[in-house]
Amino acid sequence: MSTHPFRQVAAEKGMGAPDARQLRSILIAVSIALMAVIASVSGLNVAQTHLAVEFDASQSTVLWIINIYTLTLAALLLPLGAIGDRLGRKPMLLTGLTVFGIANVAAGFAPNAEVMLASRVVSGVGAAVIMPITLAVITSTFPEEQRGKAIGVWTGVAGGGGILGMFLSALLVDVADWRWLFVLPVVLVAAAMAMTLKSVPNSRERSTHPFDTLGALISVVAVVGLISALQEGPERGWTDAASLTGLGVGLVAAVAFVAWQLHRRDASLLDVRLFRERGLAGGSLTLLVVFGVQAGVAVVLFPFFQAVLGWSGLQSTLALMPMALMMMVLSGAAPKVAARIGSRSTMAVGIALGAVGLALMALFVSVDGGYPAILPGMIAMGVGMGLAMTPSTEAITMSLPREKQGVASALNDVTREFGTALGVALLGALVSAGYRNAIDDELDPLPADTADTAREGIANALEASGGAGSHAQDLVHAAQQSFVDGWQQAMWAGVAVMGVLSVYVALRGPKYAVPAPRPDSEVAEAIPSK
Repeated sequence: MSTHPFRQVAAEKGMGAPDARQLRSILIAVSIALMAVIASVSGLNVAQTHLAVEFDASQSTVLWIINIYTLTLAALLLPLGAIGDRLGRKPMLLTGLTVFGIANVAAGFAPNAEVMLASRVVSGVGAAVIMPITLAVITSTFPEEQRGKAIGVWTGVAGGGGILGMFLSALLVDVADWRWLFVLPVVLVAAAMAMTLKSVPNSRERSTHPFDTLGALISVVAVVGLISALQEGPERGWTDAASLTGLGVGLVAAVAFVAWQLHRRDASLLDVRLFRERGLAGGSLTLLVVFGVQAGVAVVLFPFFQAVLGWSGLQSTLALMPMALMMMVLSGAAPKVAARIGSRSTMAVGIALGAVGLALMALFVSVDGGYPAILPGMIAMGVGMGLAMTPSTEAITMSLPREKQGVASALNDVTREFGTALGVALLGALVSAGYRNAIDDELDPLPADTADTAREGIANALEASGGAGSHAQDLVHAAQQSFVDGWQQAMWAGVAVMGVLSVYVALRGPKYAVPAPRPDSEVAEAIPSK
């Protein structure tokens, strides 16, 4: 039986293992650090117009300011997670927090788009250090009986934190100035650093193999190529040279990465042979789909709230809170459910509930039904996502050895980022296609230029209605109804994908037994002190 990493370090230094109080402090520290990273993913979305005006920037430049952070984060997760395993998780976490905090201060004072882009790249580097280390600290420090509960808290922050961060960002933009968006992550970083210095223990891998530098570089090329293609495809078109080039480079690099990892075997950055195990394959596939569907739904919900219901950005983010809160609560409760019915059943039930939520939204959404028509579906989806995410994350981390928890955590995070990019691209494309098909027949009475503008999307149609004369109200109604039609098509596609995944997990999901979480007092008694 392998020695617990922290107990090994503690024994070498004459320290006691962490008690229940310190475990809570560790969990709070890494959760705050993770919240800073997650909030920065979606925060700038609410300030797109402000960025364009402030920097006299095109929409393409604004999108790059937003997306370059996610792209850098995703590209560097795997190599930096592995480096954290080797150099020590506590010093790497402190380094990541420092880089991330400085970059956000620079972004807050950025005088032009170029400085903002550079700051966002550096923020992504810091975030790529922080995110895998936060989960690796949990999996390498917490005793087995409490690990699932801690992962549930981490998963809830990762899943619902983006929506919470977007709400706080929208509030700051409404009551202050868009530059105040960067105050939130800086404050979170300061709190996380203080708690990390005080409470988080250090642990690291003692590897006899040299670092897989070539594998790390190939993984960066693969992730950058694939995610940039997914980000650019909906904007530029899937047949655009940049989209095709990114996709081609990403796929070739991905194949090369797998081949190189198989060649390196035990000395690899990521042992891809482990994907033959049910836990790693099932957990990764579940997170890919769950985060893809969640991101795709968010793409649909915001235009619905703003263009169909006429709500502000702040109202729209507030409307998402019931789903986010259910997701966070059920992520924390999922380990107890898994201890009773098994991780496989918990995942399958969660995925099925997510599919039910999508179906409810597809069935009842309407222009006149408003928010109450979709609220039950949002709640069901939040419950389902929360139940599915925690055992999926635990399945991934349990599939790799303790000394590779930085890599396991990074793989978990990369899967989430790929799922998010894929969901936005595919479900967004389905909504757009459904919208165009539905509105085409309604545009015949309009002038050609107005019709062409309205065909591009619901926001464009509402803007064009000002020049539609007597047809203005008809155009607005047609655009809203066409958007709902496109929504329904995308949601039914999501139901089909989630349904297939639920069956797959029920038949081929992870088999590992989940230990029942014990109260903190019992854990404190079970952990020996000096």
